[in-house]
Amino acid sequence: MNHRRSRSRAFAPDPDAPGRTCDMPGCCGMGDYRAPKSRTTLNDYWWFCLEHVRAYNASWDFYKGMSPGEIETQLRADTSWQRPTWPLGHIGGSAWEQDALHDPLHILSAGRVNHAHAAGGQRPDALPAELREPLATLGLDWPTTLDVVKSRYKELAKKHHPDANGGDRAAEERLKIINLAYAAVRTKLTAEPRLQATG
Repeated sequence: MNHRRSRSRAFAPDPDAPGRTCDMPGCCGMGDYRAPKSRTTLNDYWWFCLEHVRAYNASWDFYKGMSPGEIETQLRADTSWQRPTWPLGHIGGSAWEQDALHDPLHILSAGRVNHAHAAGGQRPDALPAELREPLATLGLDWPTTLDVVKSRYKELAKKHHPDANGGDRAAEERLKIINLAYAAVRTKLTAEPRLQATG
C-alpha cells in the first residue's frame, strides 16, 4: 500500500511532485503542489507552483454546478464516508421478507418458528404440519386469524400479479404458489375455527 510522504512544513513542496513545470499556461515555475482536476476525479491532479495553486484553491468550489438536492445528497453521503446505510433495524432485526430470501426447503422459516418458541411464543408442535409450508409462503406466524390471512393474501396477490410485473413469468409462478398456500390455510381455518388466534 502506497503512503504519501509527509511534508516538513505547511507550504513545503509536495514530496510526491513529478518534477515538472507548472501546469498553468505560460508559467515556468516548478509544479510542486497538487490540485484535483475536478470533484469527480479527486485523485487526478494538476501540478502548480505555489502562486498558482493558491489562486486555484481560492476559486475552487466543490459544489459548483450542483443543485440543492445534489448538494444535500453529497453531504449525507459524506457523513457516512460514502458507504451505503440503511434505517436502523431494516436489515437483520426486522421480520424476513419472502422475496429477500430464496429458501425452497423452508429451513430459515422453520428457524423463525423455533425462535418464536424460544422467546415464549406458541410451541412449534402446535402448528398443524400441513400449514407449515403455506404459512411460510405467506410470511405469516402461527397462530393467526382468517382476517390476517386474507389481508396478507391480498397484499401478496397485488404485488406478484403479472399485470403489476409486466407479464413476468416468474411473478406469475410465484402467484400460483401464493394462491395454493392461501387456499390451504383458508380451508383449514374455516373448517376448524378453534385453531384461529384469539384477542
